[in-house]
Amino acid sequence: MKRVILYILALTAAAVIAAPAPAQTWPQRPISLIVPFAAGGGTDAFARPLAQQLDNQLGMRVIVDNRAGAGGNTGAAAAARAEPDGYTFFVGATHHVIAPSVYTNLTYDLQKDFVPIGMVSQVPHVVVVHPQKVPAKTLTELVASAKANPGKLNYGSAGPGTAHHLAGEMFKLLTGTNIVHVPYRGAGPAMQDLLAGQIDMAFDGLGSSAAQISGGQIRALAVAAPKRSAAFPDVPTAAEAGVPGYEVSTFYALWAPKGTPPAIVERMIKELQTALQAPTIREAWTRQGSEIPTLTGAEFGAFVGSEISRWAKVVKDAGLKLEEAK
Repeated sequence: MKRVILYILALTAAAVIAAPAPAQTWPQRPISLIVPFAAGGGTDAFARPLAQQLDNQLGMRVIVDNRAGAGGNTGAAAAARAEPDGYTFFVGATHHVIAPSVYTNLTYDLQKDFVPIGMVSQVPHVVVVHPQKVPAKTLTELVASAKANPGKLNYGSAGPGTAHHLAGEMFKLLTGTNIVHVPYRGAGPAMQDLLAGQIDMAFDGLGSSAAQISGGQIRALAVAAPKRSAAFPDVPTAAEAGVPGYEVSTFYALWAPKGTPPAIVERMIKELQTALQAPTIREAWTRQGSEIPTLTGAEFGAFVGSEISRWAKVVKDAGLKLEEAK
């Protein structure tokens, strides 16, 4: 009996030693990327091409799981609660560094409940209007119209407390205008209503507006960036158009739930870096006015901390505070 026991123990030890590391055997089943906004928005515009590229690299299905609601907080909370086994990742955005200052009852903590993988893309915001509803051809004309008709113009956003919302509030503070906020459950639905003429304008991420600007369905008046976009060189910066200091960009990024095996986290960081250098990704990002970011891991985590502080000041100056979140 003693020999049998020793034999079994020896086999068990050999199996443990021979067992490949998690990152070497991962992935063995489909991976989900939780996108906390409706399909068709800015986050989706970058998450889907990234999912396809990761699918190609990993040889395993990478599925986009849209979970809209509460200004992106419903999906974020779901991702924070997900099993940290390397098969669920979170595609968040600038909205999620704003949320801690806007909402008083978040059920997740971006810095404590997630491990940073890296930035996926970064695009400037753009002031866009419906060409039939808003006759203004320049930002100066838009500001003059808004001042002459306070409360008459409205703008759509991806939801309360999102980057689109804060971009609008910052614009109002800088220009002294009164433009009514109309929140949606994501940038996609907001864009649909803008195209239909249900709302007048938006302070949108260039990524989700690029195709419609190119098609002439909406008019771009200015980019909220220090320099013009290579994708739309004829569109002036906000400073050039008469609103100096109006600079807003949206970043999209990848996180893993806290507790995800470090080996898998490191593997995903490398896979993201590889994906962002793929010709198809570089071409798609450039077409949507995005830079090719290089921030990953701890360096990206430090950036997130600085952005939380930066947006906290904007929220305070705008006097915003929301109670409902999930």
